[in-house]
Amino acid sequence: MIAFVGSVFSPYYAWSRRRGSADPEQHCALNVALYSRHQRRWTMTERGARHCVRDRHSFTIGPSRLRWDGQSLHIDIHEVGMPIPHPVRGRLRITPQRLFDFSTPIDRLGRHRWGPIAPGARIEVDLHAPAQRWSGSAYLDSNEGDEPIAHACREWDWSRSPLADGSTAVLYDVQHDDGRDHLLALRFGTDGSVSSFDAPPRQAMPRTLWRIERRMRSEAPVQEIERLEDTPFYERSLLRARLLGETVTTFHETLNVPRLVSPIVQSLLPWRMPRRP
Repeated sequence: MIAFVGSVFSPYYAWSRRRGSADPEQHCALNVALYSRHQRRWTMTERGARHCVRDRHSFTIGPSRLRWDGQSLHIDIHEVGMPIPHPVRGRLRITPQRLFDFSTPIDRLGRHRWGPIAPGARIEVDLHAPAQRWSGSAYLDSNEGDEPIAHACREWDWSRSPLADGSTAVLYDVQHDDGRDHLLALRFGTDGSVSSFDAPPRQAMPRTLWRIERRMRSEAPVQEIERLEDTPFYERSLLRARLLGETVTTFHETLNVPRLVSPIVQSLLPWRMPRRP
């Protein structure tokens, strides 16, 4: 799930920037992706400022709402899937093991920043459309930027890997147009510590169905457990890799920025991202 203010993937936001009238508050969305054997849902309805309210403790996006009560993040979901309009409704609660006040640039100029709010957390899911009820481990982070992502990089491979001691390893492997890379390899401990580690070499992975190149740094060959998303510009999957001497289950994504901003892809995105101005 991703809550957006100024959606990085929004074609409407991109078109507004070209007209010189871009206001991020006019381009908010709640993206919810559910992956299970029999029930898959995907929502990302964009809403204008008149449908959205946010303050220190809450963020309302149309009929959905995120609320922080001091201990947990509560999310009330009332969305409609796309392109098949199945409802997605219910509640989530995310309870961090520990909150982190950490942020770092992911580009050389410091115009795009990332930080984990809760690298380790517990999630409770109670949905009635589709009917699902379960709990498990979770992760919560934040990205922000002072310019469009197309100005920052060409591609990134990002991954997070829970480790045996409860800590989380995160890799941000960013490729720039000039061929130079920017790599973050960080370990977030249960005691609140943040430490860097020597990232292993990149392991080659098969291209996606849309011919996107993927990379994962691992001490051994990488095995794909499940492909979750495979789009013309973005890939999301579960992998089995080896980091810091451990075999880990890794949540991995690749973003190809030139594909994202191509006119063909931008013209297709409204089919997955309807807008309510």
